Amino acid sequence: MSLTFHWFLPTNGDSRHVVGGGHGTPATASGRDRPPTVAYLSQIARAAEDLGFVGALTPTGAWCEDAWLTTAMVAQQSERLKFLVAFRPGFVSPTLAAQMAATFQRQTGGRLLLNVVTGGESHEQRAYGDFLDKDARYRRTGEFLEIVRALWEGKTVDLRGEHLQVEDAKLARVPEPVPEVYFGGSSPIAGEVAARHVDVYLTWGEPPAQVAEKIAWIRGLAAKEGRTLRFGIRLHVITRDTSEQAWAEADRLLAGFDPQTVRSVQAGLARSESEGQQRMLALHGGTGRDGLEIHPNLWAGIGLVRGGAGTALVGSHEEVAERIKEYHALGIDEFVLSGYPHLEEAYWFGEGVLPRLAAEGLWRHPDGARAASSVQVPFAS
Repeated sequence: MSLTFHWFLPTNGDSRHVVGGGHGTPATASGRDRPPTVAYLSQIARAAEDLGFVGALTPTGAWCEDAWLTTAMVAQQSERLKFLVAFRPGFVSPTLAAQMAATFQRQTGGRLLLNVVTGGESHEQRAYGDFLDKDARYRRTGEFLEIVRALWEGKTVDLRGEHLQVEDAKLARVPEPVPEVYFGGSSPIAGEVAARHVDVYLTWGEPPAQVAEKIAWIRGLAAKEGRTLRFGIRLHVITRDTSEQAWAEADRLLAGFDPQTVRSVQAGLARSESEGQQRMLALHGGTGRDGLEIHPNLWAGIGLVRGGAGTALVGSHEEVAERIKEYHALGIDEFVLSGYPHLEEAYWFGEGVLPRLAAEGLWRHPDGARAASSVQVPFAS
């Protein structure tokens, strides 16, 4: 199977420094030098499309622009790129969400992927009028996906669940193709929802041994449901011609972290209800700048100032390609990547790493017309 790579649209702003935010922490104001305008996000989308990324993730939360509206606009400025739209099922009715997805598919030529985010922070959920606790939110997500998937199959749905109720629900036009559903979560109930309802299980960038344990766990749960899932990983990336150059860039980013900001962000994230977020924090313990390379070429520094995905692959193009192959050997087929700034870093990865994977037969450009030029390895010594 050819590896699949997705990029990221920074709808909270971009910079040559790390822009924080997520999991209940506000976006850091310093360093947001590039506002998330449609023009700038379209630049990133077109670059990702040209380089061979299949899709681009857009986040969800009070700290960033709305993912549905933003991607609907950026889609008009791109041709092939798909949009992995993050959304929270508690904020919209399942019938309306199914209809929105069908409309998006028709208007973009089938370029929607859905990243279902249950929501790990009760105080943020309450700001949107959602007062369920975490486990109840996951149970509601399961009901939501049950309804949406039935509607996408053209069924008329009557369901009276614990949290959701629909009567005589039906879509006038089903989506073509049906969007694939991506989902992540580290708690037991999250695993149950994934096993029953989703297509791709996403994990944040933990060390390979921990990722292997997660894959085995979800595979086992899915097998009990008679299902097979694909697996993806969410990482940042800093890749350069040499390892020394890449780590110098990581050091530059780290030097830009204000100590007070680090303490404030870490204190906020320590209160997170998300098990995945706590696993991210445990990788560096929130203790500062030492010991942040937690596995060869896996750096936990981003998580000092950013909620959610907090690790980055750092190294030469060859080293980063090797780490990708290491994760792939565990069962990871999809990589959702990002870097600061997102425009330039897309080129570093797309021109430095992807051709090396192509030369080994592990990746091919989604646009066959561009595939031939993609296999030439630049920067070769």
